[in-house]
Amino acid sequence: MVEKIAYRISATVLLVAALAIVALLMMGLTRADAGSPAAPEQAVAATSAVAAPVEHVAVVEPIAENTDDIINKLPLSDTFVVKRILQIDEPFVHGYYKWDDEGVPDGELVVTVDLKAESISVFRAGYEIGAAVITFGDSEKPTPTGVFPISQKDEDHVSNIYGSPMPYMLRLTNDGVAIHASDVKWGWGTRGCIGVPLEFARRLFEQAKLGDRVIVTNGKMLGMGDAIL
Repeated sequence: MVEKIAYRISATVLLVAALAIVALLMMGLTRADAGSPAAPEQAVAATSAVAAPVEHVAVVEPIAENTDDIINKLPLSDTFVVKRILQIDEPFVHGYYKWDDEGVPDGELVVTVDLKAESISVFRAGYEIGAAVITFGDSEKPTPTGVFPISQKDEDHVSNIYGSPMPYMLRLTNDGVAIHASDVKWGWGTRGCIGVPLEFARRLFEQAKLGDRVIVTNGKMLGMGDAIL
């Protein structure tokens, strides 16, 4: 009897020991599985660390489409002053223009616009060669004042906003303000553009170049000897 009891105890002890060993092995496998995702994360981090940097490449806009590219055109000479004012004897009314460049030397072209006087003047080498009555922006879209280089020329332009024709268009701003041919009548306004008679617009278009300055003021009139800029 004693031998049987001792045998059962030994068997029980061996069984308990075997179960304990199996439990330890299972815990070890579980912990190993729980820690295994760290390996892929480390691999991703290592891959990211050696990725090549992306080089930034600047995009250069064409001169005719970007006002900022030509705003820094060489300044006009210090001697660029008014040397002649056109003699106008006819009534200076809406639809009227005068153009006379006979005998005027080649030189820098500057266009001045005075909103208060509702007029535009074209100077070449300081001599006024053209003048006309204009239409300009209404209260909803006023014509901006300032100095604007001509950034685009389009003889047969059509507004992509309003769908209306803008013959002999000389663009002044990126948001669509321009000088162009228009039906100039008293009391009429524009959406910010400067409208001039058709033949005047054609003559100005022929002589103006990209980068030529257009000076828009509201009440500043020029006289003989005055500096244009």
